[in-house]
Amino acid sequence: MKKALRWISKNLIKIYAFLGFTYLFIPIIYTFVFSFNKYVRSNLVWKSFTLENWKNPCKPIDICSALGNSIKIGLLATAGATLLGTLIAFALARYAFKGRGFVNTLIFLPMATPELVLGASLLTMFLNLGFNPGFWTIVIAHVMFCISFVVVTVKARIASLDPRLEQAAMDLYANEHETFRRVTLPLVAPGIAGGALLAFSLSFDDFIITNFNSGTTMTFPLYVYTHEKGGLPAQANVIGFSMFFLALLIVIAGQIVGRKRKVSA
Repeated sequence: MKKALRWISKNLIKIYAFLGFTYLFIPIIYTFVFSFNKYVRSNLVWKSFTLENWKNPCKPIDICSALGNSIKIGLLATAGATLLGTLIAFALARYAFKGRGFVNTLIFLPMATPELVLGASLLTMFLNLGFNPGFWTIVIAHVMFCISFVVVTVKARIASLDPRLEQAAMDLYANEHETFRRVTLPLVAPGIAGGALLAFSLSFDDFIITNFNSGTTMTFPLYVYTHEKGGLPAQANVIGFSMFFLALLIVIAGQIVGRKRKVSA
């Protein structure tokens, strides 16, 4: 008994980590398993094993249409939020101007505001301006709330830079543009990439703000919500797990590239 207690006390952190990861990965395992389910109307009860769902992920044609909309919106929102967020991050981290503290506080408002309030407010604004809710209102809304996350990510990266590297480049007769292009930007690039990936995942996964401002446009989260009660097809599990696996591969690739850079440095 004492040996067991000692072993538990020595490996308590590992046990907590195992339980935590188990709790996090149970829904993902469920999604993967039920992507092979030969469902009739609903995919909530296991029937039998089949590979047809993976062979024909677009069997319900509207599911791939919804997925395509989510990817398009995610890419456009990511491009806009990353560009604007990076510029804002450099302005806040490198320059002193009037109202800087206020802007710093303002950046956190979209992150702190409940999405329900944000979505309803954006819908009211679009209607008052005469915009019909649809594809582009979703893009504008996603750019707006993703900017904050990009700013925070890129700003943290800029703050961690060693200013002596830029000073050394200028001592070697590099002007400001060359220093930014050859020194600053490559060093900040991992933060920009991280902010872009975060923005895309937030945009692709968003339901509440999208639901308010979608009009007749159907995205993948909206498709899952509207078909859940009537019977969600197993192809949704196929797409959901595929997106998770793709994100996992990107993260692993980023870690490998980061380790190689550290070794070469």
